[in-house]
Amino acid sequence: MLKTGSFAMPEANDSPFLLDMHERGLQNLDRMARYDEKETVDLLVIGAGAGGVTLAQRLARKGWRIVILEKGPLWDPDRDWVSDEKGAGPIYWTDNRIIGGTDPIQMGKNNSGVGVGGSMTHFAGYVPRFHPSDFEVRSRDGVAVDWPISYWDLKASFERVERELPVAGQRWPWGDPHDYPHKPHPIAGAAAKAWQGAKDCGIEMRVGPVSITNGVFGNRPHCIYRGFCLQGCKVNAKASPLITHLPDAIEHGVEVRADSMAIRVELDDASGRVSGVTYVHDGQEHFQPADAVAVCGYAIETPRLLLNSTSRRFPHGLANNSDQVGRYVMVQGATQVAARFPELMRMYKAPPPEVSSEQFYETDESRGFARGFSIQTVSPLPIAWAEHVTAEGHWGLALREYMRDWNHWTVLGVLCELMPQPENRVTLADQKDQFGMPVASFSHSLCDNDKANIAYATKVMQEIWSGAEAQDTLKIDRYAHLVGGCRMGSTPEESVVDSSHRAWDVPNLFVVDGSVLPTEGAANPALVIMALADRFATLLEEKNVA
Repeated sequence: MLKTGSFAMPEANDSPFLLDMHERGLQNLDRMARYDEKETVDLLVIGAGAGGVTLAQRLARKGWRIVILEKGPLWDPDRDWVSDEKGAGPIYWTDNRIIGGTDPIQMGKNNSGVGVGGSMTHFAGYVPRFHPSDFEVRSRDGVAVDWPISYWDLKASFERVERELPVAGQRWPWGDPHDYPHKPHPIAGAAAKAWQGAKDCGIEMRVGPVSITNGVFGNRPHCIYRGFCLQGCKVNAKASPLITHLPDAIEHGVEVRADSMAIRVELDDASGRVSGVTYVHDGQEHFQPADAVAVCGYAIETPRLLLNSTSRRFPHGLANNSDQVGRYVMVQGATQVAARFPELMRMYKAPPPEVSSEQFYETDESRGFARGFSIQTVSPLPIAWAEHVTAEGHWGLALREYMRDWNHWTVLGVLCELMPQPENRVTLADQKDQFGMPVASFSHSLCDNDKANIAYATKVMQEIWSGAEAQDTLKIDRYAHLVGGCRMGSTPEESVVDSSHRAWDVPNLFVVDGSVLPTEGAANPALVIMALADRFATLLEEKNVA
């Protein structure tokens, strides 16, 4: 194992060394492979996010010839990312999506990303593991569904990815207790207030875990605490596949075709196998043949692509003979409660999720609902802070006063595990987008268990701020982290892919992204998506599932 200073470097991933410490863009693009469109590649990956880039990097090291199609651009942190909320708009997937249901979800910057790196270019860097109980929800708690794999099937993958990001944090006492590769970041005054309030309420907190360098890591620098993690990390301290896995993938022969929107996965009706993908680049349709296709487009775009890929064998969408594609899409309840204190908080002066707790993660029957939630500090910048203020009806002069007072505030947020429901689903609308594809329509409604979970979690946050003697509080109801829509399962009647990520009805079609999650847990999904990609790459080598 290579080492730099006191930090152990990841095995079989040279990305930290392939970045120039004096520059922040990728430096090996001139060596990127260029495959002819008439050449059949081993694997065509759709989507350059947590699942797609991790998978491509793993398999490229095994000699696979791989092309990644990405709808958005190949980002250059120096050129494209700015220390400005409004200026960061291009990194969010803001194409039109139709929303409905009794509790519709706001789409856009909060739950999707575009461009190489995917949503992790603008996530907060928070990477907790799923718990063993997340994989056995039906068996343990009598709700939702069990996964066809266990936590223990993913544990080694969690550990590998944590070393590669790398993750910094205190020893984690919840779920499967474990340590992290790097020590925790220091906490600022805002997080210290939350910690004290939680302690006074008997709630245990920990620092981290965040995928943000705490010390030099290869040629990646230490975090400089600039406060713009959600707008793209200009210094490459925060992890995203663009930084942590793509350099090594390119070095081993992966081609990334940016600004290339996949519109159909093509099927050979005679054999029942996919033959490649039709995509749009510069306004023109292209076709790339492949021996296998891995769809890694996430919870809205993966179902949309499969539903749009109709054929004689699959008149209602590819791999959709059981009407499961697009169903069971989930979002986490993500209510936030802000608190004011007389001293300056300056909550932006640290990674957004500084301290957190999973004390309420598992089911406690005395609460009156199944499953639970996690708590973490968050750090909204001024535009997001204005959304907090207006959520409680403050406009005009009152809004101006709250905005001037921003540095006296600090914020807690929760992630509530909401239940998978078949009618929370993605379908295709009649309206078409600029690529000629039907626009995605997403219907979402809360069940009674969801509402009870959110209400209880909100009460806990309010109690923490009361314990910290906050002068004032503000609450905003919101959601985060789309997952599901092509879930993994044990039978084709209840799922889209099997435990090896293979579509039940198409032997060389795989789905390797957050859409395969059968349940969502109360943890941010980036780490589990990367771990699933790592496990899948191992399965391809060991079991020849392709």
